[in-house]
Parts: sequence; structure tokens; C-alpha cells
Amino acid sequence: MKRFEIFFGIIKIPLDLIMTVLAFLAAYELRLITEPISGIAKPIDYTVLPTIKEYLIFSLAAATTLTVIFALGKMYTLKSTHKLGPEIRKATTLFIIWAMLIITYFFFTRTFPFSRLAMLYSWGLTWFFLVLGRWLVKFIQNSLLRAGVGKTNVLFIGNNNITKTLFKELSKDPSYKILGLIGDNKSKEIPHLGSMKQLEYVIKKRKIDEIIQTKEDISHTQSSDILELCDLKHINYRFVPDLIEVRRTQNIEIDTIGAIPIINLKPTPLDGWGKVTKRILDIAGSTTGLILFSPIFLATAIAIKTDSKGPILFSRLDDGSPVKRIGQHSEPFRFYKFRSMKPKTNTLRYTKLAEKNTRSQGPLVKIDNDPRVTRVGKFIRKSSIDELPQLWNVLAGNMSLVGPRPHLPEEVAKYQKRHKFVFTIKPGITGLAQVSGRSDLEFEEEAKLDRYYIENWSLLTDIKIILRTFGVILKGYKE
Repeated sequence: MKRFEIFFGIIKIPLDLIMTVLAFLAAYELRLITEPISGIAKPIDYTVLPTIKEYLIFSLAAATTLTVIFALGKMYTLKSTHKLGPEIRKATTLFIIWAMLIITYFFFTRTFPFSRLAMLYSWGLTWFFLVLGRWLVKFIQNSLLRAGVGKTNVLFIGNNNITKTLFKELSKDPSYKILGLIGDNKSKEIPHLGSMKQLEYVIKKRKIDEIIQTKEDISHTQSSDILELCDLKHINYRFVPDLIEVRRTQNIEIDTIGAIPIINLKPTPLDGWGKVTKRILDIAGSTTGLILFSPIFLATAIAIKTDSKGPILFSRLDDGSPVKRIGQHSEPFRFYKFRSMKPKTNTLRYTKLAEKNTRSQGPLVKIDNDPRVTRVGKFIRKSSIDELPQLWNVLAGNMSLVGPRPHLPEEVAKYQKRHKFVFTIKPGITGLAQVSGRSDLEFEEEAKLDRYYIENWSLLTDIKIILRTFGVILKGYKE
């Protein structure tokens, strides 16, 4: 890897630390000069005002935490791209997680910032300074690349459709300079520098930084010679595998056992750091949700008890056994939600009400104008308030904020093998299928959406689904 890339990858770490600390210090001073505003900014209570030294220590801790979260989110990869947009979107997602962790910290320590307005200033300025810092780094880096400094000189071995596709993609990136290709077939778009026999001569004549092999019919001897030549000349060597059909190209993991390279096809990116990152989001999100929605919990509990007899939570079946759902790796777990039906009517869906099932396909049961639902039940179902107790399931680790819906044991018993792929990850309070049609989707459509989510998971996708969920709830409530 070129020193140019290494420098601009590493410089982001101290830059993010400095920008975060500066943002907190700026917020501190800004709060001191903010005049009291009725209903917004109260006069400062100097008895709890931290000294600048104490605030600096806190800001350093917050900046370090943010840097760790960015590192877990792979924001410090040395192989950077010239595009700033995706980087800012990813940084914003991780920034939201960091802000939620700060809220969680204050909750568990039972302490409060000396000023809520100062904390809002800190968050706003931190995001602005981070974006500004990233923009400055990208501006300087791209300016140098346009001037010819730090470009990676690329040589292709082979001329086929893959070569042409890679040429088009890499040509958009200013960090690459395509010198040409080596091979028997010439190309109209890419300069032809010679045949395979002339490879060593071309490497000596031109400053090659990276070779990308797309040619299929290279003998074992030729491949060994190319690798040896690249090692001697310190050239980065990459190749496009063409001997196997890869079903999930975004989930390839290359590892080695001894000296043997092994390609691992993972069913989901939710492995390793992806799993850790999602769990951090779940803990922060569920904790924040339990705090923010606590008044709704209380009001809902009172409404349920006033409206009908029976427990507040739906946690027991008609026979008194615990309500369970099937989660990750087909493991059952205790499941909680607000009771929206009359007591001891759960099993009627499979007996007296079975003929009213509106689902023509799959094992799921849906009954329109369900007579078992109470007046309060209709409201909390429509507004999805009945799902809020599942935040506890998320905090406990049985569920996630986003994922396939929780599966009933009696429904799972009817699943076909291909449907059980959903047990790869934890079920979620909301998910791609839920925001794409809620309960109106056919079972097979839901299964396809769940599979797509599992195979293409990203933290940004989770954030988008959570935001879309609020929109779907509001739209459904208005209707």
C-alpha cells in the first residue's frame, strides 16, 4: 500500500479526536455567552458548572469513545475512496450511535450534564466539525491526486468483459491511473502494452503499483511467475476469481489455514464487527426507547386495565404456559407485548376463527376485524404501541431493533427448509418486510425480503428501516 494512502488513512484518527474536543470546548464557551431564553435556555447554575479542566477531561473521554465507535465501523480503513458522500453518511450513522451511548451513560450514572443546551451544542458542533475535518482531508487528498501525486498505477492482465467493467469503475476514481493491459487481445478503450511475454519488460519500463488479473486461461507456471515477479518488484497483485460461482459476493471472507488460502462464503455480513456494531445499536436504542417511552408504558397499562379484565402484558397462553417465539438458531425465548385481545382467546385463531383467515398462502394467520381485539387493543395495534415491551427483549439479547419478525412455534413447524434461513439472525421489532407492507404481504414475499435483508445487512440499512418505521406507523394511524 502506498504511503500516500496510509498517511491519509491514519491522519483521520487524531483529526477526529481534535475536532470532537474542539467542538465540546466551543459548546462550553457558547453556552456561557448564551443569554437566558424563556422555555429554551435557563440561567446557568454556577454551583454545578464544571471547571474547564473537568469539561476537557469529559470531552477527551467522549472523543475517545467516538473514535472507538468509528474504528469499529471501519471509518479508518486505509484504502480510501474519493467519494465523500458515503463516508459522511456512514459517519452520521455512527455519530447517532455515539450520541445514544452518551444518553445511556448519563442514565446509568444518574448524573446530568450541567446544561442540556450545552450538550445539544456539543452534538451539533461535533457533527459539523467532523464533517468539516473529513471534507478538508478529502479536499487535500483529491487535490493532490488531480495533480498526479499519490495515484496508483494499474496494469490489467487480460482483456474481457470483467476488464472493461473494472476499467470503467476505476476510471471514475482519481486515486487510480490505468496504464493499460497485457494480453493477446487488444482493446479500443484501454491501451495495449504488449503480450504476456512482455510483462517483465513493461513492469521495468513503467512504474506499476498494482496488477489486476482478469485473464482466465493462465497456466499454473505463468501464475507462479507473475506472483514471484510482483513480490520482487513490490507490486500489489489482485485477481478476479472465475472458477466458482459466488452466490453472495459481498459476504466473501478470505482466511488462511497454514499456508492454504480458504474462501468463506458467509450467509450474512452480521458477523464479527458487524455483529458487535448491531448489538451496540440494540443496547443503546432499547435503553433510550425504554426511557423515552416510559410515560407511554404507564398510560397504556392504565388504559388496558380500565378497558378490560386480564393482565397488562400478553405473556401467557390460554393454558397458562409462557408465550414464546423462535429466535436466532431456532432457539425459543420468552416474548412480551401489551395485551390487545380479550383473555384466553389466543387459540381461537386455529379453531372457531380459522375459516376467517385471509392469508391464502403460507403458515401465517391473519383475521380482519378480529372480534377478540379490545377497544384499546385496536388503538395500540394500529399505533404499534403493543410492540413496545419488546424493547426489553432487545436489551436482554433475544431480539434486535431490526430483523425478521418474531416467529410463532406453531407457524415454524410448517416452514419449509428454505424459510428457515431467517433464523440466521435475531428477529426484530421492525424489519424490511414490516416497512414494505406490514401485515399485508404474502408469506413468500416476506420471506424474500427477510433473506435480502440478512444477505445485504448494513448499519445504515438498520437506521433507514427504523426511520421508515415511524413513517409507516404515522401513515397507518392517519388512515
